[in-house]
Amino acid sequence: MGVSLSAEAALWSAGVRVVAGMDEVGRGALAGPVSVGVVALAPCDAWPDGLADSKRLSQARRERIASELEDYALTWAVGSASSAEVDDRGIVGALRLAGWRALEAVTLAVSIDALLLDGRHDWLTPPPTALLGPESLDPASSHHPVPPGVPPVTTVVKGDGNCVSIAAASVLAKVSRDAVMVEAHDRHPRYGWRQNKGYGTPDHLAALRDFGPTPWHRKSWRLPELGSSAD
Repeated sequence: MGVSLSAEAALWSAGVRVVAGMDEVGRGALAGPVSVGVVALAPCDAWPDGLADSKRLSQARRERIASELEDYALTWAVGSASSAEVDDRGIVGALRLAGWRALEAVTLAVSIDALLLDGRHDWLTPPPTALLGPESLDPASSHHPVPPGVPPVTTVVKGDGNCVSIAAASVLAKVSRDAVMVEAHDRHPRYGWRQNKGYGTPDHLAALRDFGPTPWHRKSWRLPELGSSAD
């Protein structure tokens, strides 16, 4: 079973004008940002050829699909939260921050009426306590209020493999984050990020034991200790 527009079409039929899909990458990585893609669609009946969950696609196909999005989507964006922000806020708080940043960028061009989010849990909508005051988008430099226009969210289980807008968002986020990690690899080549993209592969874990963490690592996570054995 491939992707379809059934979830989007149901909302369009109910009178919704613009539907956006959202998905994240980097949640389980030991290093690097967590990134969230968002893709906004008006009523349509087509999508890039070969679109699927980004994890099922080759790098070349992901990059080709990302380059074709302008022919199908109204607009799109990727927002990220750094490893330091993951440490400061926890992974759910960092996901929310990255999602707000992506939405903030998209809503400069178009108003989103409804949002489809991959998974079972709505990590994007701010918790009640966050509605009472400002939320820092960058603890080191600036403050923004909680976005007043977070659209109604519908979670879609396995949406990254079944839902066009979510699958497109997953591809966009994956291409963007992979590029960041390849660039970071050139500064920290010992950790193999060009290949492992910051995830906990054996070579990455071995490098952490040999050389310790970099500023790109999530220090609050359970990282191997410098000088520890492989066992």
